[in-house]
Amino acid sequence: MSIEKQMVKAWYSKFSWVLLLYPLSLIFQLMVVIRRYFLCRSHQGKPFSAPVVVVGNISIGGSGKTPLLIKLCLELIGRGLKVAVVSRGYGGRSSDYPLQVAGDSCASVCGDEPLLIRQSLPLSEAIIVVDPIRRRGVEFALSQLSCDIVLCDDGLQHYRLHRDLEIAVVDGSRGLGNRLCLPAGPLREPASRLKSVDLVVINGEVGLKGIASDATYSLKPARFRQLSTGKVMAVDAWPFSKSVHALAAIGNPQRFADTLVSLGMSPILQGYDDHCAMTASDLNFDDDLPVIITAKDAVKFDTLNFDNVWVLEVEADISSGFVDTLLNTLNLN
Repeated sequence: MSIEKQMVKAWYSKFSWVLLLYPLSLIFQLMVVIRRYFLCRSHQGKPFSAPVVVVGNISIGGSGKTPLLIKLCLELIGRGLKVAVVSRGYGGRSSDYPLQVAGDSCASVCGDEPLLIRQSLPLSEAIIVVDPIRRRGVEFALSQLSCDIVLCDDGLQHYRLHRDLEIAVVDGSRGLGNRLCLPAGPLREPASRLKSVDLVVINGEVGLKGIASDATYSLKPARFRQLSTGKVMAVDAWPFSKSVHALAAIGNPQRFADTLVSLGMSPILQGYDDHCAMTASDLNFDDDLPVIITAKDAVKFDTLNFDNVWVLEVEADISSGFVDTLLNTLNLN
């Protein structure tokens, strides 16, 4: 088990050795508050030509944010708006920024999430830009496409970027763990930060103690796609063995396994650290069982001839009323 996995497991346990790090958490929390104060004074209140919406979270460990962002983009495009998405591009390394992501970009260069977002949206109505300096990325996106709205993938703590609206996403199954800041807990900012964002969205379960939400959404299995051919199959038409290898390099691999269980499968889970690079050897097992991976991991493979590898594609299900609230708040209706 990697150090990252050990830390995440400890953060989401009721009693754990990480509580010994509590004094360091207090120091970290103080630094976070001071940093936010001074950066907001320097950089907020400097709007762009289009409103910027940050979709992020305050915890480490994955919250299902990317499918929600894709769903929001599709809803906005469906209402006639042109959309830009700006991302840090975790897991990718480019020699030149800002980087405009194309459908055939390499995940090792632009990052797995930006490539997945690019492949999920129509080319003419959206632009995806990767830049560690998010303000520069926003400026580049607006110079390339006459955008009506900019969505920032993550970056809730990137206060050098002016934002017109903040959406915080919370994993309903895990909540905020032990509710402590790093390194004793999973929080990048104190839990009280959720009271200052514009909208709180919970992925999955409702009624999390101490968290007031504006909306909930769920990730629904949409289809299986054969990685080598692109052949699509309904989730209720799976004709192969119910015992499958499940591979996921996401923030919460167990959520992926639980989804497969809900479909009647018995997954043998291989969980990797979030954004971990994967190769064809990771998909090669000493048996004939089918292999199922996430859509986020599928973009890491350019070509693959394994007929037994399938991608489970999911879609975020959120009410249209949430999108109306978003647009009304930004005066875009």
